[in-house]
Amino acid sequence: MGNNVTFLIWKLILQKNNLRILLLIVLVIVVVIFFLTSEKSCGVNHMVILNEIKIYEKSFDPEFCEGILEKINSYNDSCTPVIEILDCG
Repeated sequence: MGNNVTFLIWKLILQKNNLRILLLIVLVIVVVIFFLTSEKSCGVNHMVILNEIKIYEKSFDPEFCEGILEKINSYNDSCTPVIEILDCG
């Protein structure tokens, strides 16, 4: 009789933990999907543009500069820390 009660207790504990693990996995999947589908924040865009400017300063490729200018204009229209426009000359 004691073994049956102990077995049932462990069965209930494992079922509760499995439910928690399942809920945690679902929550993680929802968070990952949210971050993948949402737009990048201004801070992330700012860092990406600054990194591209550093790459441009090594190559001085005019086509690459024009792409950066488009990103800077788009960024400056929607975010507050304004990035200075590059001279692609």
